Amino acid sequence: MPVKNGSEYIERIDKNSPDVWIAGERVHAPMSNHKAFKGLMATQASMYDMQHAEESQATMVYSSPLTGDPVGLSFKQPKTKKDLALRRQMMQAWASIHHGFLGRSPDYMNTAIMAFSAAAGVLEEKYPEYASNLNRYYEYCRENDITLSHVFIQPKAGRVSTFLRTFEEPEAARIIEKNKDGIVIRGAFLLDTQGATSDEILVFPTPFSLSGEEINPYSFAFAVPSNLKGVSFVCRESFVGGESTYNYPLSSRFEEMDTLVIFDDASVPWDRVFVCGDEKMAYRLLDESHFHTYAGTQIMCKTIAKTEFLLGTIDMMVTACGLESYGHIIEKVTEVIVALETLKAFQLAAEKGASSDRWGNMLPARKPLLAANVYFQQVYPRMIEIIQLIGASNLIMIPEEKDFAAAMSDQLHRYMKGIDLDAKKSVQLSRLAWELSVSTFGGRQTVYERFFFGNASVVNSRLYAEYQSTRQKYQDRIKDFLS
Repeated sequence: MPVKNGSEYIERIDKNSPDVWIAGERVHAPMSNHKAFKGLMATQASMYDMQHAEESQATMVYSSPLTGDPVGLSFKQPKTKKDLALRRQMMQAWASIHHGFLGRSPDYMNTAIMAFSAAAGVLEEKYPEYASNLNRYYEYCRENDITLSHVFIQPKAGRVSTFLRTFEEPEAARIIEKNKDGIVIRGAFLLDTQGATSDEILVFPTPFSLSGEEINPYSFAFAVPSNLKGVSFVCRESFVGGESTYNYPLSSRFEEMDTLVIFDDASVPWDRVFVCGDEKMAYRLLDESHFHTYAGTQIMCKTIAKTEFLLGTIDMMVTACGLESYGHIIEKVTEVIVALETLKAFQLAAEKGASSDRWGNMLPARKPLLAANVYFQQVYPRMIEIIQLIGASNLIMIPEEKDFAAAMSDQLHRYMKGIDLDAKKSVQLSRLAWELSVSTFGGRQTVYERFFFGNASVVNSRLYAEYQSTRQKYQDRIKDFLS
């Protein structure tokens, strides 16, 4: 089938009915009716509707190379710089709907599976059947507009028990059996964002050396339906404050659920296996697919949209309080403006500096994207701090929507207004700033951005390693100067 619309997305997830647990209870009602998921699903449904809307479809789709039907543009393997620009425009359009608050909007994993498939040649010589599996799965996702989640990391029990041998039996996820039908997986993974609201899940744990054996049971990659027997999703506490978009303008729309995914001796069919026991091959596929680079282009669209949203919020707060002439306020707003322009420059540099990789795909320049990962990890908490510093007490004493229909409504309209904002709109702005900077939703967003591509050490090391040859060139320049 070609690209789906919003109602088809909701219908498919409701019908999927995976084994999802939240607050100690299994979710039995349709996912789209559950408080923890309905706002997110409605937002993503509106994004999928853009693929069919007359005014936006042209920027959202391209013709399938198999059928000629319209398929999602974020699945497209870019061959030219024009292709990169078209992909960016499409992802920016979706980001304009979620304003960067969906860290795992569908185009993220569409891009990831595109990158892995583009590098399937890594597997071809030694494992041609796995290369075929990967290419067929990419086509399946593209042709059926699959909403995909993923897991790369494992809980601390898995990491500690395996590296330090602290438990009698290793708790790291592993292959416990191979049979004629496939492989059997036991273990758990986090942090599966949107696992409960996706069609399928890609499982690709970060490779690590363990036994030294040629066949490593801890190294594998595969994809399965979210409702596969033996797979369960345990949700964290929902951060949806309520359904009122006035009281909770962000969490009511953009709360992505994070889950622990448990594989309780789940059987994975052979045609869904991409790596099985070969740790070196897993490393190569991750590296030579340029996953971080291609995903980085999607992330840039998200971070720019989010920074624009923060700047707009901060600017409205300054205007509503009449703070435009204060020097320290101007300095804070300017920090956010510089952040926005810096991110846009990184995006442009990555796109303009693109070149073809060994697979014939147009690969964005890596250094600007890696630098952007380091930079946004540092600057996002500062932008949130600026909202707190400007908002001050306005982020603490905030009425609710119902208060404006109560007996004290006249007093609220008198005392809670801002400059050029009536009281109700002024309070609504404060509620938005509160959700961004003080609420559990806002706290989760800040932590998420701090660890989006790994902790600071990992993210910095990627950029440091990428700059190794360039650093030598600069050193040589200084040596020549000193001589």
